[in-house]
This record gives sequence, C-alpha cells and structure tokens, in this order.
Amino acid sequence: MANPSPAKSMGDPGITPLSPSHTQPSFVVVVAIDFGTTSSGYAYAFTKEPECIHTMRRWEGGDPGVSNQKTPTTILLTPDRKFHSFGYAARDFYHDLDPSESKQWLYLEKFKMKLHTTANLSIDTDLHAANGKRVKALDIFAYALAFFKEQALKELSDQTGGEFDNNDVRWVITVPAIWKMPAKQFMREAAYKSGLVSRENPDQLIIALEPEAASIYCRKLRLHQMVDLGTHSTQNGCSPTDNVGGGMTQAKEHVRRNRQSRTFLVENVIGELWSELEEGDRYVVVDCGGGTVDLTVHQIRLPEGHLKELYKASGGPYGSIGIDYEFEKLLCRIFGQDFIDQFKIKRPAAWVDLMIAFESRKRAAAPDRSNPLNINLPFSFIDYYKNVDFVKWSSQGMLRMSPDAMNSLFKSTIDHIIQHLTELFEKPEVSDIKFLFLVGGFAESPLLQHAVQDMLQGRSRIIIPHDVGLTILKGAVLFGLDPSIIKVRRAPLTYGVGVLNRFVDGKHPPEKLLVKDGTRWCTDVFDTFIAADQSVALGEMVKRSYTPAKPSQQVIVIHVYCSEKEKAGFISEPGVRKCGTLRLDVSGTESAAPRREIQTLMQFGDTEIRAMAVDVSTGRTVKASIDFLSH
Repeated sequence: MANPSPAKSMGDPGITPLSPSHTQPSFVVVVAIDFGTTSSGYAYAFTKEPECIHTMRRWEGGDPGVSNQKTPTTILLTPDRKFHSFGYAARDFYHDLDPSESKQWLYLEKFKMKLHTTANLSIDTDLHAANGKRVKALDIFAYALAFFKEQALKELSDQTGGEFDNNDVRWVITVPAIWKMPAKQFMREAAYKSGLVSRENPDQLIIALEPEAASIYCRKLRLHQMVDLGTHSTQNGCSPTDNVGGGMTQAKEHVRRNRQSRTFLVENVIGELWSELEEGDRYVVVDCGGGTVDLTVHQIRLPEGHLKELYKASGGPYGSIGIDYEFEKLLCRIFGQDFIDQFKIKRPAAWVDLMIAFESRKRAAAPDRSNPLNINLPFSFIDYYKNVDFVKWSSQGMLRMSPDAMNSLFKSTIDHIIQHLTELFEKPEVSDIKFLFLVGGFAESPLLQHAVQDMLQGRSRIIIPHDVGLTILKGAVLFGLDPSIIKVRRAPLTYGVGVLNRFVDGKHPPEKLLVKDGTRWCTDVFDTFIAADQSVALGEMVKRSYTPAKPSQQVIVIHVYCSEKEKAGFISEPGVRKCGTLRLDVSGTESAAPRREIQTLMQFGDTEIRAMAVDVSTGRTVKASIDFLSH
C-alpha cells in the first residue's frame, strides 16, 4: 500500500479545473447506440451536417402493432456458442426452429438489466439463455456491439459510396444515469472486446447517460414535435386532454409516412419551449425505459444554454418489463407455477410467441378503455387451462382480459414511479419545476401519462416528444457532437482512499493508533476525493500525491472506497465499501530522488472517472487506471 505523504492528504482538497478531456478530434461521423433492455438501435450524424440525424435503416421483420424503428434486444447463438443473429432476425429464426432443435440454441433477451442488478459485477458475470445454459455476459454484450458496428459501418459505406473506416467514427453508447461505475466500465470493456474501439484510443468511445441525452434533445423540440399534456391548446389537430394517446397516434402516422427518409432535421435553433426558459429555470427529465426509470433534474445556464445537473440522478428498476413479470405471475396463478416453468423450458419458442402477443396488447391499455383485450395463446397452452374468474376464454381460444385485469398488471410498476417522483418533488433542489419531459418507450403508455398528470396536479407542464422511443438516440448523437454541453454534474457517491494521518489524541479513536518508527499514525482515515451530491464541473480534477512504500516498487495499488453518505471519517465505517483500485505503474521511471512523489489527477465531472499520473521528479507520465470490476 502506498503511503500518501501525510501533509498532502490534509486540508487542501486540491481540485483544479482542467480543460475538458473531450477535445474534438477529427471524426467524420458520430454514431450513437441505444442499447436498451427491450429494444435497441443506432443513429448517426456527420460532423459536417450536425443538424441532420439519420436513424438506422428499417429492420427485416417487425411486429404487428409495434413501430419497428428499433429492433428487439434479443440475441441468438448457435449450439456451439457462435454468434448467429440479433434482433428480429434472431427471434424469427429461433421461433422457426423445431422444438427439439431449439433446446440446443442459446437465445437471450432483456439481459441488460443484469448489469444493474448484479451486486458484484465482474468481467466473469454470467447470463442464462432461454434453455437454462450459462454464457459469459461480456461475450453477449460484445457480440451485440459488434453487430451494431457492422450494421452502422455497412450503412455508412452505402451512403458514402466507399469503404467506411471505423477510425473516422466517434461511438457513443447510452446507459442509465443510475448505473454504478462497474456497469459503465463493463460496457466499455465489451466495446473493447467487440472491436468497436481499441484500448489505445479510449476517447473514440463516449459513455452517455440516457436522461442527459434526452435532455439535450428536448432543448431542440419545436411545438409540432411534441404533445403537451399540460395545455388545452390543439396540437396535431387534437386536444391533448381529450385523448392523450390520440396525438401520439397521429404523430406516429406522420412519422410512418416519412419513414423512408429516416432523417430527422434538428434545427440549429433553440426550440420554442426552450425560448420560454430563463436563466436558472429547472426541469425534470423522466426517462421510462424497459428496464429502468431514470430521473434527472437540470437547470439552464444562459447564454449558451449549457446544462447543470441540480440533483444527482435517481430512479430504479421500474421499467416496463415489470408489467411483463406481472403478466407472467398472472399466468402462474392460472396455470400453476410448475406448468409455466416446464413450458418455458420445453417450448421456449412458443413462450417467446406468447410474450410478443402480450407486448402488442399491453400497448393498448388505457385509463378509459372499456372493452376486453384478447391475447393469442399458443395451442400447446390451451389443453392445460384451468378456469379462473378474472380471465375468460374467447370462443377462438384466446385469453380474454378485462381492462381492469390488464390495468392491474401496470399498477405496481407505475406506483413505484409515482412514489419516486413524489419524493423527488419534495426535495428543495426540485422546487419550481417548469417542465417535466416524459421520454423512453414506456412514456407512450396512456396509463403512465395519466398517473403522472394526477400526481403533478398542474405543478409543472408535462411534455412528451413525438417518437418518444428515439429521443435518447437522437440526443446521444447531439452529445457525441458536443460532449461539453453538460457543464456541471452531481457526484452520485462519495469517493476516496484510505490513508494514514498523524494521530491526534482526543480526535482519533485509540484502536486506530499505529506506531511506526516512533511516529504515531491513525490508520483507515477516509481521504475524500469528492463528496456525494457535490457539484462537479466538466473536466474538474482532484489532485493527490503518493509515494511508493519501497523504492524498488514497480506498481502502486491504491484501494478506492465509496459511500452513499456525504461524509465518511474512516474506511471501516458502515456503508463504506471498497469499489475499485487505482493502479499506478511506475516501472521505467526510476529517479535519483530519495523520496519519489507520484502526482495523481482524477477527473470526476465526466460520465466516467478517469485517472492520470506524473512522476514529479522526472516529469514523466505514469500509467494510471481505475478498475471497478475486479474484486
């Protein structure tokens, strides 16, 4: 363990803003990948025409009743674990396999949530395929990213009429803002493994936070590109309060007619909404996806319209897949848990069919619906049914759900979101919110829209962009074109390291006393780099100096600790956990100085934490990296 020179770790926090690390290298195009829990896609813009955002070409396949601008996040591996297909292609191929064959193939869906829910995420974390077999999560994420790389480069080559070089692309991958550092690093490792970018050129990839991306896009909205639930004005020829979903339907129709061009013009002006905002105005972005719901509070900084995060991102695993789980629980009540478990293993493709049928009916749920919803069941199901009163069978052998039964499947997920919003709106930083932007695929649900309206009682206007499922994708492209747009973020956790400080009687607990060469030290002192919820400017640096414990030492390893509490005195306190290691490779920088000083710079204002280090006596850089994935 390196001993930081005690003088250096006392008092002076040593924070100095540095110019942002994202200098604009000469990329020709920015490609953003929205790697979602339920569906994924990509979009791109050429740096010469930043106002033209192109979304990916239409996918082969697609579902009735679901607009297929993105493709399902499903992946299929051959029986010998090689990549076979992704998206609709994976689903359709798997579906057409003979049941005896399909057991051999590895089919995965909705696997992104594993990165959020795994407590000790590591490079070796496993996922389970539909047939119960285990596969390495890193392989699956790398296969998916390699698929998007190939699709995007192919489309770019077709567009430009020549072989498009990956080195000309700046890649952006979106992740939920509430993800912890290990999950973000995992995504980066998968990108390295997939060949999207190389370790030698890490700046070619930016990790973007989903609600931030949505926020950046929402600044550009014009009135004809959104539904405003808070006004009675007519947009798209319908009054939003008559039928919340109606405006969406017409908007979708408009998009569908223009689908072939697949290019969105983002006018290089501030949208009308934005022009109503004044210096210091606040708004909330609620990003409701398949897996997570992410809430971010931003404040506007004029004249450039930069954004400042006012309250650290919050949310949780309350995405729309919660409704799928409720449906599965309902099926277990009807058919029995054993039958459902067996059915999923014995007829995995029929189970996928059933969930597809449910997906399109799920989208038809609305607060004012009075007629029942019919769900097609695979024939193999129908032999087994038992009668229950809340679900009926139609004469065609469909499962018939009353609107109440359907709406009850949404209740627990929507309740979680509303509870979270209610708590957020009670925070002092979150008073006087002018707009609430509802984005993400789940934002299309009239039930969710209605619940948010009820909760807010007119306290702020609710804005839903058209094409709400592509909001994050388009915003991520804009972020890749100019990553410095978000100037101030909030630290989600308190980060620091354990150090020795001079022991002070009366201040330090006696059990922490360590006497070394006649000097009295206090062990386990938490030396804070940055505190939870502290404002951090983009490019802001924390400076610390360390010395190797032995002159011959080649690598200094310093454990990084984190806590959700703002203040921590000692690394042994409850709630403080080791979350990563800072490695300083000092080999090849021998110096004559009797005491070597390695100055470490850590950057916190970005979506990822970066580290750099310099050997003070020689001025040479030392390799520095922070690893959050090894335990």
